[in-house]
Amino acid sequence: MSAEMIRCRWAGDDPLYCHYHDHEWGRPVANDRRLYEKICLEGFQAGLSWITILRKRERFRELFHDFDVERVAAMTETDIERLLADPGIIRHRGKIAAAINNAQHTIAVQQEFGSFAAYIWRFEPSVDHRADDFRWETLRQITQSDASRALSKDLRKRGFAFVGPTTCYAFMQAMGMVNDHVEDCFCRNEVETLRAAFVRPT
Repeated sequence: MSAEMIRCRWAGDDPLYCHYHDHEWGRPVANDRRLYEKICLEGFQAGLSWITILRKRERFRELFHDFDVERVAAMTETDIERLLADPGIIRHRGKIAAAINNAQHTIAVQQEFGSFAAYIWRFEPSVDHRADDFRWETLRQITQSDASRALSKDLRKRGFAFVGPTTCYAFMQAMGMVNDHVEDCFCRNEVETLRAAFVRPT
C-alpha cells in the first residue's frame, strides 16, 4: 500500500488483517457456503478479537469441511469431541454445536427461499443505516442496527444460535450488506462500486 493510501484503523499493520480488509471485508457475497462460513465464524468470534479467528480460519475450514452445509449438518457428538481436542480452532462446545445446528437450519432456509443468500439479503437496509448512529469525525462505529436486530430475531426464531444483533451486524459488515469502510479509506469507493453492480439474489 502506498503512503497516501489510508485504511480503516482497525486493520492495523498485521499483514493478515490488512489483506482481509483490503480484499474481503465489505465486498458483497452471494455464495451460500461463504455466507454460512461468515456467520459461523462471527459466532465463534463473540468475546474474542477477529484477528484470532482469521489466524485460525484455515484450520476451521479443514475441520468443518470447508463449511459445506450438508456435511457440517451431518456432524455428530463424536465430531464435537474431536473438534474440542483440536487447538487449531476455538474450542468452545456451545459454539461448535451451534455451527452444526446452524447448518441444519441453513438447509431449511435454503429449501424455503431457494438459497441462504436470497434469505439473508432480504434484510439489507433500504436507507443509509449510519445516518443517526455513525460519526465519521470520531470513527465511532455502531455495533448493531435495526436491520441486524431484525435479522437476529428472525434467525433465532428459525432455531439459529450465537446470532445476536451484534454478531449479525458484524456479519452484515463482512459480507457487504453495508459498507462501513470509513470515508477516507481507500477501499470505500471500490466497495461502493461493487455494491452498486451487485445483483441481489432473489
